[in-house]
Amino acid sequence: MKTLKNFVQTGGFKVILLIAVILLLLIPAAMIRNIIQERSMRAAGAEEEIMEAWGDQFLVLGPVLQIPLIEYEEVKIRNDRGEEKTEIREIETWLRITPGDLVADAELATETKKRGIFSVPLFAGEIRLKGNFDTHDLEKLIKPNQKIFPEKAELVIALSNQRGIREITKADWNGGELDFISGGHGFGLSERYGDAGAGGIHSFVTLSKNMVDNFDITMGIQGGKSLRMVPLGDDTRLHIKADWPSPSFQGAYLPAEKNIDEHGFDARWQVNHLSRNIPSAWVGTAIDHDLYNALFGVNFFKALDHYDLNTRAAKYALLFIIVPFLSLFILENLLKRNIHPAQYLLAGIGNLIFYLLLLAFSEHLPFPAAYWIAAPAVTLMLALYSHTLLGARNKCLLMAVVMMLCYTFLYFTLQSEDWALLIGALGCFAITAAVMFFTRKLDWYGKKTNGGGSDTDR
Repeated sequence: MKTLKNFVQTGGFKVILLIAVILLLLIPAAMIRNIIQERSMRAAGAEEEIMEAWGDQFLVLGPVLQIPLIEYEEVKIRNDRGEEKTEIREIETWLRITPGDLVADAELATETKKRGIFSVPLFAGEIRLKGNFDTHDLEKLIKPNQKIFPEKAELVIALSNQRGIREITKADWNGGELDFISGGHGFGLSERYGDAGAGGIHSFVTLSKNMVDNFDITMGIQGGKSLRMVPLGDDTRLHIKADWPSPSFQGAYLPAEKNIDEHGFDARWQVNHLSRNIPSAWVGTAIDHDLYNALFGVNFFKALDHYDLNTRAAKYALLFIIVPFLSLFILENLLKRNIHPAQYLLAGIGNLIFYLLLLAFSEHLPFPAAYWIAAPAVTLMLALYSHTLLGARNKCLLMAVVMMLCYTFLYFTLQSEDWALLIGALGCFAITAAVMFFTRKLDWYGKKTNGGGSDTDR
């Protein structure tokens, strides 16, 4: 019994108890991460509702020249008497021709729409599509058993969402005006494009004989989060200018030129037909996978999404439980005070409340402001609690300094995404080294030295 009592009074036993308390605190830490995830999902749902009403992510495929085509196929069939005869079947489809040159020029203004406390970046503006089609020798594009009807040709622009078009301010075809109709064939693409496979706009056109057909179309558009297109031209050039300061360029091709500052961005792409796996003409819908792989454009990216930052911060919850515990443990031994495990538990819960405060404040304030409200509040609470437990003002100030250093370390880690791993690794190294230094002479077995008292008394 005496041996057990001596063991209970040692620092080693206290460490075991603290480890048990830390493991217990991992349960509310996991609950906090679930709360962050739930709020993030709710925000995503609100964003989808806003975007659905506004026009969703804007995806444009085209324009493409679409000419009705009939393919004649010989089929041998047998009648009831076993006699074989040949029938000619007609398969109706389309010959689709891509532009020779395609120039797209978009100038957009952005705004942030809110639903309750949730928001999403939206854009509105104009996109101009200009280029030409080489309609010489159309017969060379088809097989001998196929027949086309150029007099019924259509110009088709497939879209991800009809609500993305505000108006068509200009629609020129060889100097004449086009009359677009909503609900085009959309190339008959698959559902991988969202609704672009089923809809769009189209207009009947008259092809010039032995000439290049030119088009010049300007549309007022609106959408949210992203703008995408496919480089259908033999030479495709895309220019996007917007007042959004944090674009994220995505897709199969990156801009050849870009300029980004606090006022917005200006980006230019140039894609040659040799760098894409899309033919200049095709029959039917056989290449829809290649179109999907060639998508490129820009995301209107939130540079500092506070839910992502809260999630990243919560990953450091274990560190913010261990560091205060170690600080209290060291001060407890230095000052010869006894702190009950329940008091350690309260200190750990106090640190976890920081993440709830941060999440709540960041939904209403910019993340930096929310962070520097929550961090000092929790630091002050723990410093005052330490003063109550230890009764030494200077040591309580030391506790406050330790906590503020930890919160400062976490803040810069969150802000420096590219350097987060390096900063985190160096921080953990420094903390481990500091703990090893301050506990190097700790009397873990509870034995007293001949000089009277443990080495930590000096």
